[in-house]
This record gives sequence, C-alpha cells and structure tokens, in this order.
Amino acid sequence: MRVFLALLIATLMMPLASQAQTLERIKSSGEIKFGYRTDAAPLSFENDAGRPQGYSPIVCFALAERLGAQLGLENLDVVFERVDTANRFDKVASGEIDLLCGASTITLSRREIVDFSVPTYVDGTTVLLQRDGVSGLSELSGKKVGVRGDTTTEQALNNSLQADAIDAEVITFSDHGAAMTAMENREIDGYFADQSILINLFINNPKRDQFKIFEGILTVEKHGFAMARGDTDFRLAVDTALSDLFQDGSMALAFEKALPGAEAGGALEALFLLSPTLP
Repeated sequence: MRVFLALLIATLMMPLASQAQTLERIKSSGEIKFGYRTDAAPLSFENDAGRPQGYSPIVCFALAERLGAQLGLENLDVVFERVDTANRFDKVASGEIDLLCGASTITLSRREIVDFSVPTYVDGTTVLLQRDGVSGLSELSGKKVGVRGDTTTEQALNNSLQADAIDAEVITFSDHGAAMTAMENREIDGYFADQSILINLFINNPKRDQFKIFEGILTVEKHGFAMARGDTDFRLAVDTALSDLFQDGSMALAFEKALPGAEAGGALEALFLLSPTLP
C-alpha cells in the first residue's frame, strides 16, 4: 500500500515537475520566447517590417531585461512568435512559448488552462457606431452588429444583449479589418471590441468622420501575461519584474509610447498606482 501510494504521488507530481523548469530552461538556453498577437493594436500587433509592436511587446522587452538580471544573465535573447486567438493559450500550455505578451483578459475558465501574471492593463468592451445611426445600445434591436469571434468580447456582447432584451443580429468576424470594411459599407450598424482597439481603429481610419465611439463600456477587463500552470517560481519572477516596472513608471511610459496623445482612464491610472508590490 505504501509503495502504491508513493507511486501515485510521484505520478501526480510529474506534470508539475515538468512545468517547473521555465527559469532553468531560460537560463540554460539564454533565450526567452514570447507570444504576441498581430491584430490587436495598440496593445499587440505587427508592423510592416514584421516586428512586434504595441503596449504588451514594449512591456515584455523591458520584462526580459529584468528577468535576465534576476538570472544573472548579461544577455538574454528575446524571441517573439506569432499567435492567434485560436492557438495562443494552447501554445502557452504546451511550452511552445514561455509567456503570452498579447491582449488577454484574465478569466477563470482560461485559468483552467494557463496561469496569469498580475494584471498588466485594464480595458473594457464598447462599440463603434455609425455617426448618423443609433445613439446607444438600447436602440440596437433589429440592427446588425459585429464582433470578433472566439473572444471575451463576444461573450460580453451576447450577455448584454440578452440581459437588456435587445434583439440584434450578431455577425462574427475573423479580424478587425473585415469588420471595419463592413462598417464602411454600412453592412453592420455597430462593431464591438475592446475600447483600446476601437480607439486605434477609429483614429487610423480615413473614413472616421462616418463613425462615433459609444462613451460607455459593457465590461471592465483585466489583462495579464499568460504562462504555463504550476510553475510558481517563474510566475513569481515575472510578477517581481512587473512590480519593478510599475514602481519605476515604465508601465505608464509604455502606455504613452503605444498610445501617443491618449489619456489613461481611471481604472488604468489606479492600476499604475496600486500594482507595485512591496519586496
């Protein structure tokens, strides 16, 4: 019985032991792998040269420097790999990437697959509307609205429509570009997405005079960097580095660089103020 129990405990501990090697692997290889989305500007996207850009990659570059210092590495190579909404968490869970530096809302269902760092950003779901169309959500009954499929935004939209008994037709899109084309052609009356993404789409659209952004938000969503479950040492190292970046103002500077001229909302200002943790 004792032998069987020992074998059972060892078997249960194997997944945790295999996951608890991230820092050792990084130190041994001198390399850290970040995943990033190419289509979530201004938080995470790819420029014309094929390089990662946006708030999250900016933070992760600084994070890599702090992690390298923690490990005693003078040089830590940073590798960015593209991910999408369908495979991003699987790549984290499988160990293909060490950290997901994208625009990922922290949810309990996602925490069944991956762990998250302390919150790195606060966003919210809102809607881009036709300027000469409806003025609020209550007027969307009988209208067509768009949303990116397989996202927390889609869930928030469906929940809000159901709660407020709004009978709108929901059309899902695979990318923001297709949705904006539909808005320009008046095929949909509104497009729901994270507030930061909609602001970026609005500012950079040559037909922006055709649109308006609804001032309210449906949700308040905390973003974090996803990592493999069970590796508490790596999570502590990441959270320690992020706390340092909050403390010295690097997180606020990353926001200013990613969204020049934009002002952080009250929730994000509170995050910048409250996130540093005492050593």
